[in-house]
Amino acid sequence: MKDSHGVVIVFNADIPSHLKEIEMWYSCFVQQQFLQDTQCLLIAHHKPGSGSEKGNLSLSPPLNKLKLVHSNLEDDPEEIRMEFMKYLKSIINSMSESRDREEMSIIT
Repeated sequence: MKDSHGVVIVFNADIPSHLKEIEMWYSCFVQQQFLQDTQCLLIAHHKPGSGSEKGNLSLSPPLNKLKLVHSNLEDDPEEIRMEFMKYLKSIINSMSESRDREEMSIIT
């Protein structure tokens, strides 16, 4: 956890107890490490044939402010790949900007 730049939390959206568990993971890996919400990605995985609807997942605050992606690798594996790539790009940009600010503070 130390010196992490991002957190991806994957959970089974079909199991109600997982919604409570991700609050604990969020607290431990994001809040206690002083990461920004933009550095966290939630992936709600749906097993094939589960019949779960993507839109009916209600997350409690502060989880409802996080980027949430629904995954079902049989139905649309490309969507999750694209969302994950966008997330990685945002983390890399954030790291680069932070490094640039640090270098500027040393120079000035």
